[in-house]
Amino acid sequence: MAVTRDDVLHIAELARLGVDAARADELTKELSSILAHMEVLSQVDTSSVPVTADSGADGTPLRPDLGVSPLMKGTLESFAPLMRDGFFIVPRLATHEDSSESGA
Repeated sequence: MAVTRDDVLHIAELARLGVDAARADELTKELSSILAHMEVLSQVDTSSVPVTADSGADGTPLRPDLGVSPLMKGTLESFAPLMRDGFFIVPRLATHEDSSESGA
């Protein structure tokens, strides 16, 4: 399967990429070469290769998901000077208006 210049320009347009004429010609050659290589690989006989992964129940077993909590060298309160109801209280940014000033 070969890629045409129009295919490359269409894909570039869909991806909103600016591709000039010279680059479109290069990409056409590169993509056609990649697809030709994939075509050769698809002809390789893999019937004697054992299946190692499978979407079925007998596929590769997954390891149990054992989450280990990180060791903390201090309490949560030691990370910030102010806390309320388990949340860190941080200073308001100067770029944000204070709700008491806006009349809300």
